[in-house]
Amino acid sequence: MASSIKSMDLYIVDNNDKSMNSDLLVLETLKKAASQNLELLKPAEQQLKCWETQPGFYTTLLTIFSNYSIDINVRWLAVLYFKNGVDRYWRKTAPNAISEDEKHILRQKLISNFTEPFNKLAIQLAVLISKIARFDCPREWPQLVPTLLEALRTSDDLQQQRALLTLHHVTKALCSKRLAGDRRLFQELTTNIFSYILQLWNTHSQTFLQSTMQKQDNIISLEKSLFSLKVLRMLVVHGFKEPHRVEEAVQFITIVFQHIKPFLECRKTLQHNDNLRELCEKYLILLTKVLHDLLELHPFSYVNFIRPSLECCVSLCFTAEGNGYLFERFIVQCLNLIKAILLCAEYKPAKVPEDTKEPATLEAHRIKLEFFTYPTLIEICKQLLSKYFLLTEEDLATWDNDPEWFAADEGGEAWKFSLRPCTEVLFLTIFHEFRQSLIPLLLEMIQKMQTMTSTTDLQVILQKDAVYNAVGLAAFDLFDDVDFDNWFMQVLIPELKIKEDRYRIIRRRVIWVAGQWVGVKLSPELRPALYEIILPLLDSKEDLVVRLASANTLRVAVDDFEFNIEQFLPYLEPSVDQLYNLLKEAKECDSKMNLLNVLSFIIERVGSQIRPHAANLVNYLPLLWETSGDHNMLRCAIITNLVHLVQGLGTLSEELHPFLLPVIAFSTNVNEPPHVYLLEDGLELWWAVLENTSVCSPNLLQLAQNLFSLFESGTENLRICLQIAQAYILLAPKDFLQNYSKNLVDTCISFISDVRSEGIVMIMRLIELVFKVFPEEGPQLFQYMLLQVLTFVLENQPYPMVITMYLSVLSRVILYNRQCFKLVLLERAKAKKEQTEEVFGKFLDIWLENMLVVHPVERRKLLGLALASLITSNSSVVYDRICGILLGIVEVLNDITKSDDIGAHIDSLVLHANETLQIDDDDETEHERRKQELSRQDPIHTVVLKEYLCSQMSQLQQSLGQTAFEQLMATVDVETMQQLKEYLES
Repeated sequence: MASSIKSMDLYIVDNNDKSMNSDLLVLETLKKAASQNLELLKPAEQQLKCWETQPGFYTTLLTIFSNYSIDINVRWLAVLYFKNGVDRYWRKTAPNAISEDEKHILRQKLISNFTEPFNKLAIQLAVLISKIARFDCPREWPQLVPTLLEALRTSDDLQQQRALLTLHHVTKALCSKRLAGDRRLFQELTTNIFSYILQLWNTHSQTFLQSTMQKQDNIISLEKSLFSLKVLRMLVVHGFKEPHRVEEAVQFITIVFQHIKPFLECRKTLQHNDNLRELCEKYLILLTKVLHDLLELHPFSYVNFIRPSLECCVSLCFTAEGNGYLFERFIVQCLNLIKAILLCAEYKPAKVPEDTKEPATLEAHRIKLEFFTYPTLIEICKQLLSKYFLLTEEDLATWDNDPEWFAADEGGEAWKFSLRPCTEVLFLTIFHEFRQSLIPLLLEMIQKMQTMTSTTDLQVILQKDAVYNAVGLAAFDLFDDVDFDNWFMQVLIPELKIKEDRYRIIRRRVIWVAGQWVGVKLSPELRPALYEIILPLLDSKEDLVVRLASANTLRVAVDDFEFNIEQFLPYLEPSVDQLYNLLKEAKECDSKMNLLNVLSFIIERVGSQIRPHAANLVNYLPLLWETSGDHNMLRCAIITNLVHLVQGLGTLSEELHPFLLPVIAFSTNVNEPPHVYLLEDGLELWWAVLENTSVCSPNLLQLAQNLFSLFESGTENLRICLQIAQAYILLAPKDFLQNYSKNLVDTCISFISDVRSEGIVMIMRLIELVFKVFPEEGPQLFQYMLLQVLTFVLENQPYPMVITMYLSVLSRVILYNRQCFKLVLLERAKAKKEQTEEVFGKFLDIWLENMLVVHPVERRKLLGLALASLITSNSSVVYDRICGILLGIVEVLNDITKSDDIGAHIDSLVLHANETLQIDDDDETEHERRKQELSRQDPIHTVVLKEYLCSQMSQLQQSLGQTAFEQLMATVDVETMQQLKEYLES
């Protein structure tokens, strides 16, 4: 064993026995960690974790993975641990950072040879070196790039290939640094190495092409060429400020264009060699990526390459020149390059050309216009519609064998990778840019389709499908040119009545076109006609793809701004029934999610009208929930549907609580891993249930335990969690506070000093609600927090909304529980070693200073009531500030006093016997009714401030006596006194 270890050369320092033993120990531990035996694996991982911060550990790892005689799995693990260590401990400022001496040794050894035989491990080593380079190159590691270049000059193929691989990852890492100094260093690097890499790339590329012409498979040259090209891509895009001013950069891009056709021809000859053909395809894709990157990051440097790009892409993709040479990913890249040139913002001149300051913009625009002549545009458009838009045999086979997969919507950025979305986006771009030239062509093609009436000729059907697709995509651009109402009634609806099997292609496309146009130009009075044609297309006898397309069109129609509930009500029941049946038949998760989305939109739009038609859905959703355990996104869709269902059913949703409450409990339980996906929707459902519940059950009350776990986990969902807490306080005030008052107080205390102003306002609203529901007990419950609130008022300068809420809460304490307020003042005085009167005076001064910033008017009245209540407090502090207090109350009276029909002054905020706050009847949930009832008991809406002030002034006069009262009133300014008398005498 000892001899075998010696042969592996695992000595670290001075080859002493201690280092040999430590090396052996690390090696044996790595072997255990690489095993499949859990009893060995877990302790080994823990031991390696402990060694991560030990000096010499990474040197030992390097020695192990550099020894080719050790098992590949062990070496792989050693590299991964080394790489993770670089991420954690290579920075000088990192805790337990690797020492500078050890890093120096590691850097030297890492680039001592480039002969790693295993390709995957070589990639890991290259990434590892690039990570260190990002920290240290070039200052601490000036030898890196020269060593790599030296390795490139050797005649050894493996060493040259590995050096290129490493240089690729190093340049990729260095070009990602964004500080100005780092960018300058990368530009210096580019200047130093670009010429050599360009020469190397060209040499290897030519070598590969020549060997292919001689029927030789030279994969080594192609790999070297590929890595060289990857390096050049980084250098040309990130290493030059203005590539078009650098001769070698221009030469490189020119050669890129020159390589495209030869490599396409070469690929065609490699049908017998899958690996080489795949590598050749990667090379071709990389050529186009160079062009894309340069266009995106240096659009003005790309101006001289616009014409070659367009000529190359158009000739290959839209003429016979590309026949037999192209493959799908390359076509996608070419078409996207055309689109990028057309959409490039830097190539679009101002509406008035003279206002364009950049000459390159005008030049680019001129080149585009010269290239996209009318014949070119017509040919591109015809090719798109007659070639690229046509469904292929493969598409139709997918339709038959996997209809749900075929019907899946390729949304998002699918145009970057998939041919059909790519061609559709390009068509839209070209049509939008050159609509005046292309609209007549498309109208002509529409007219031509009307004369092609065969319902069995597949080519005719496919061509019509392509034209209808174009009409749907270009709906906005065709707004003024197509009488869609007439076309819909006279042409499209009759098309739907043709039930020939192949004609399902047209039925699916027609209903899709209707969805594209419904929000553009379908008259509101034709909406019933649209619903009429959708219903039979949802029937189980119809083709599944057509049914799914019809469901999407129904969603668009219902979600439209001009949706009219009354028009839709006759079709509501059959629509819901058909969608329910389709939902049951769908097998794919995406299909179910989309259909739930459609149902969700319908339920949301029709509201309570869904009640008579929701039975099937109510019975099916629990089953769907149980069977979708592995599909969190489907469960999110189910919960969203339940939210709208609960909102539509109102209190009838209480019958669903046996199902709903476990769903909420599961979705909002932080101990359940799926809560990461379900939490947001679960909280919305919880809120909807509380809003529409009349009586709180024990199970619903118990559910509140989850609420406080969520509070402990952070503030991400603070708003809705506080709303839920408020809903509980209104729904079951005694039971909720009896069970959770301590949790509630602790939560508010923990958040009040850690959240921003918006969060403070939300927390104070919750506390205020407790005070409204429990006027006397509430302040006692939150007494410690009231001390914090008073402190914030006295020591800070809160934002207007925050000071408004602080003063509102303290005003309610003064009105409801004066003794509690006195205790809070006393505690503050003790803490600051001041007199209670002094604290009270400071508080009153701040209160009066901020009266004008308090909004809305309801809160100003609340503060006015509290000020009025203090008038009879027999406090010298109040008497000293009587002028300011009366001024504040008078200003509130000015805001809230209105004249009634007979000219009498009334308090506009007081609610009379049959009067309610303004709430839309459609939004009147049980929660809103509870809020209404509580508001009817609030002093803001029950106490007439003028009358209360009169009563308080009368009591003050009686308690002080006439003489003292008059002396006190003499301190009030004349204007305030005059307004006060008007209110007292009216």
